[in-house]
Amino acid sequence: MTTNTQSDQQRPAATLRAVSKAYPNSSALRAVDLTLGPGEHVAVIGRSGSGKSTLLNMLTGIDRPTSGSVEVDGVDLGTLDEGALAVFRGRHIGIVFQFFQLIPTLSVRENVLLAMELVGAVPPSARDARAQRLLEEVGIAAHADRLPGSLSGGEQQRAAIARALANDPGLLVADEPTGNLDTETAASVAALLRDLARRGKTVVVVTHDPAVAATCSRVVQLTDGRLAERAS
Repeated sequence: MTTNTQSDQQRPAATLRAVSKAYPNSSALRAVDLTLGPGEHVAVIGRSGSGKSTLLNMLTGIDRPTSGSVEVDGVDLGTLDEGALAVFRGRHIGIVFQFFQLIPTLSVRENVLLAMELVGAVPPSARDARAQRLLEEVGIAAHADRLPGSLSGGEQQRAAIARALANDPGLLVADEPTGNLDTETAASVAALLRDLARRGKTVVVVTHDPAVAATCSRVVQLTDGRLAERAS
């Protein structure tokens, strides 16, 4: 058991090897190599159209590469059919969207619970307590029974982060998580993501905001589909 634990700790959280994505009239990614270690907090920056969202789609399995391979938690996503990929994603990858994408007719607590119910990784008897604990960790436990539309943008983003953490994924991917927030609220959300990385989650943030990128321990830049490291 000790050997397995050590192996898990040493294994990258995710690896992209020579990943390219081509569309009929353009190439979004060109032979991208990227390794993400456990607990890394990585910002992905670049101009609009540079391939940032495509990179996240590769990393999460929402889309598949034209060539190359993507591994998450040691599993080659290319070996999974769509059904198996959906289950794997629910258990191992948390996704935070710019526009929250919370279900508006469900309370904040119910949004988090639904993520657990869809995957089944958390026993039913433990789900209520876990949802409450996650909402406490992101600072909105007092709003657990409110509908998302009654919350501020920052509160909705925190709810979305709690939902993304519902099944305790090792990898958390956030696409412009502060893009619709004011400066102060954006800083608090960026600090929350930084804290999650410090506690062992691998956190990848696509951002246009230099202040958010500055909170990350590593910065990579996409230019015309090619990836380059930037000084942190």
